[in-house]
Amino acid sequence: MTVGTTEYHKHITSKYNFAFGKDTPFLPSNALSQSGEFMSPKSFITAQYCGHCHQESYRQWRQSAHSNAFRAPWYLKNVNMLIEEKGVQYARHCEGCHNPVALLSGDLSQGMPRKRPFEDEGVTCSTCHSIVSTTTMGTGSWVMGTPAVLVDESGQPITRPVSDGEILAHLDRHSKAVMRPVMQTSEFCAACHKAAIPRTLDDYKWLRAMTPYDEWQQSSFAKQSPLPFYRKDVVSTCQTCHMTREALPTGASDYGAKEGKLVSHRWLGANTIMSQYYKFDEQAEKTVAFLRNGVFNVDIFALESEKPASGESPLIAPLGAASFNVAAGDALTADVVIQNKGIAHSHVPEQRDFYESWVDFTVKDASGKVISESGFLQPDGDLDPSAHSFTNRIINNKGEFNDRHQIWHNRVLAYNNTIQSGRSQLVRYRFRIPKEMTGSLSLTATVKYRRFNQHYIDFAMSQKHYPEPVVEMAAQTRAFVIGENKAAPVAADAKDQVPEWMRWNNYGIGLLDAQQYAASVAAFEHVAKLRPDYADAYTNQAVVQILWEKYDDARPNLAKALALLPGDPRALYYRALVERNGGQVNEAISDLEAVLVKYPRSRDALRELGFSYYQQHNYPKARDIYEKLQGVDPDDLAAHYNLAILYRRLGQKEKASFEAARFADQKDDPTASVYALEFLRKHPEVANESVVWHVHDLTGDPVKHSDKIEYTYMSGGGM
Repeated sequence: MTVGTTEYHKHITSKYNFAFGKDTPFLPSNALSQSGEFMSPKSFITAQYCGHCHQESYRQWRQSAHSNAFRAPWYLKNVNMLIEEKGVQYARHCEGCHNPVALLSGDLSQGMPRKRPFEDEGVTCSTCHSIVSTTTMGTGSWVMGTPAVLVDESGQPITRPVSDGEILAHLDRHSKAVMRPVMQTSEFCAACHKAAIPRTLDDYKWLRAMTPYDEWQQSSFAKQSPLPFYRKDVVSTCQTCHMTREALPTGASDYGAKEGKLVSHRWLGANTIMSQYYKFDEQAEKTVAFLRNGVFNVDIFALESEKPASGESPLIAPLGAASFNVAAGDALTADVVIQNKGIAHSHVPEQRDFYESWVDFTVKDASGKVISESGFLQPDGDLDPSAHSFTNRIINNKGEFNDRHQIWHNRVLAYNNTIQSGRSQLVRYRFRIPKEMTGSLSLTATVKYRRFNQHYIDFAMSQKHYPEPVVEMAAQTRAFVIGENKAAPVAADAKDQVPEWMRWNNYGIGLLDAQQYAASVAAFEHVAKLRPDYADAYTNQAVVQILWEKYDDARPNLAKALALLPGDPRALYYRALVERNGGQVNEAISDLEAVLVKYPRSRDALRELGFSYYQQHNYPKARDIYEKLQGVDPDDLAAHYNLAILYRRLGQKEKASFEAARFADQKDDPTASVYALEFLRKHPEVANESVVWHVHDLTGDPVKHSDKIEYTYMSGGGM
């Protein structure tokens, strides 16, 4: 323990506002100190000190979002609004991740100076490198050990000032002081890159705020779940993408480099405005490159014709491999498939209420003149309100949009249009070819991104029309002529060309998430025809049929998948659902146990196995499985509910009461949907976005295109 820590703790305790109990001084943050006491800010080493030896790491860190986590004006504006409304003690919820030193020092209490310790360093070197353990509860769920740059012969941290010479003479002991295995895991990042809004903050109930860790853990990148639509060969952690090992710049020096390469301390992500505001040009350039590095596949996949020729399918697909005719005056619907192929979590992640990413869809004539557009920016900087955006709308208890990130007033999501890792979203645009038009027409779909919506950044910066960068992340253009269009076979040596089977697969995933089950099955049938050896083509059909509650139809597809890929955990998981639905609980348990042999951290398999044992009244086994599930996700609602019953039946009354209370606090509030409905009633311009299957109508026609047309899917070529 640092010399003087106990005295410091006593000093802070004498005047600290223990708003949430003497035993929980840091709530609403989940952060803890290893000693259980407050920690003097003087016990933390400054980043400048670390920069003596780690010059390049320091330079990169200074430009990172971590370094500026506390001082950025858009953050301060929001957290100060919370402080002014509810009191500084509630800001502990935020500072556990934005300024850990301020939290641990007891600074977040009435009567303390408004100038926080380490306010210019935010998440500094000695915070991350002093954390000894984390949990996946998030909201700052870390335990802070004693900051030190060196340990003694017995492995205890040395808290006195240490010279560079001592460190260089004992590099092994320096490494033990600042490096721990947990730092190389995604669970380390989960401590802050997962969060909830607890009752202690909102005076209402527990609400999940953001889940990047959970999304990663269930993605193909983590290889901990068999359920993603695509499979990866190797595991990628948070560090794999956000802390890549790069060559040291010419002339740079850093003792942490190995063989001339250094783990990046930029933590490149999506904070495009920070580098602009602080004039970090290098960080800005690298951030834009990061956002454009294979994140999305944009595919203008199909055209839907309202007046198909006799005997022809109304669906022209896939574009590029299909022959078709269009005429001037025709009304067409473009089916655009956006695949999140390169992110291990959703897009957009984290605080989705003020991030802004959308699709800009244009129809242009041969001269480049825009005929129709969805997703344009208005003169005041606001996004076209009917644009398709990858965001959500968080509604407060007045039925209004929480437009300034007042998360302590959150009640319900009106909708959530984010794209999960590995999945696809189908976006439809109806447009009309101008009458008497000749020549060609081009369609372009572009995924764009900016850090904040215009309304929030204007509020944060107290300035109208505050400029911020807009990044074009990915785009595709398809051109066709008015008249006959012939199929254009893909060249055998074409680079970066998405195979036709994968285009149909992505389309099927988008249809599935749009709850168009018949069309989704048909799309996956195309995949099976193009790749009859692809087991997932049959499993995917079964996935749709299970959601459609056509369990008997799913059986033969799963049998085909398992014949092609014996013992495949993905097919076994879905077969278990079919078996249990048919009363074959023993068979379902056998399949789920086989899944867990290869994927022991599959939360879905654990959840279903626990319930299967529960159905058999095997309460001890069901309890054990649900406890394992909580080891993966401590907030799993089914685990809370069923463990409350299981513990009670097994005579563990105290545990039963605890789980029942957690379930009651974390379950959905059935009355909260009223707030969402009230908001959507007042805002018809965005109500369309809350419907999973909708069309963006750019024609201006008085009669809207029907969303209830069922199509017979036929390939236009390339089969």
